[in-house]
Amino acid sequence: MNTFSDSVLTALNLVTSFDPALWVVVTRSLAVSATACLLAYGVGVVLGAWLAVSRFRGRGAVLVGLNTLLALPSVVVGLVVYLLLSRTGPLGFLGWMFSFKAMVMAQFILVVPVVTALTRQVVEDVERQHGEQWASLGAGPWMRGLLLAWDERLALLMIGVTAFGRAISEVGAVMIVGGNIDGFTRVMTTAIALETSKGDLPLALGLGMVLLAVVLLLNALVAGLRQWGERRYTAAKTVQALEGLRS
Repeated sequence: MNTFSDSVLTALNLVTSFDPALWVVVTRSLAVSATACLLAYGVGVVLGAWLAVSRFRGRGAVLVGLNTLLALPSVVVGLVVYLLLSRTGPLGFLGWMFSFKAMVMAQFILVVPVVTALTRQVVEDVERQHGEQWASLGAGPWMRGLLLAWDERLALLMIGVTAFGRAISEVGAVMIVGGNIDGFTRVMTTAIALETSKGDLPLALGLGMVLLAVVLLLNALVAGLRQWGERRYTAAKTVQALEGLRS
């Protein structure tokens, strides 16, 4: 048996036997990304919906900047958060450096442009079709944006799942601001990098398997939601057609 197969078998054993060293890292990683995504989702959906229905001077520049942030490297986010939270930084008094909160802050900054940009696109597409109807009823930009967002809640749920996948798979930001401290700030991606450099391939492979499983589950969830939404749309159209024939 070669080194690769030995490592894979050992990694599978670590996963299936619920090895404490592995699953502590997994649960912490899920907690950090889930917290960051919930916060980013709440902010991003509201901002995206407002941007979709609002018209103001400089909107084009704001959208260009927002779309640019979609490709923002995670290491740059980590560097910015590090400078903000360092002792000499403007937020140094919080004492968040190398903590759970610092990692959440970094992933929040990384993910909120994704949620905002995708929400804006979804709501703006719907606004072209139904926005005038809500406006004629007296709904202002904020109310109109939120109502349209609610109409597209399935698409927004898919955006949330996509954002979580972006957060949990990044390594640069949490490595910089979290410090990869064993038992405190070590998450799956940073642990994989560290354990690989140390030569502990079974633990790195085990974490990689769990991470791939999480990403696979997220993609399956997105595909399932998309198919469910398409079936609902088809069913609604069929009902409308039948009602039209009856009338």
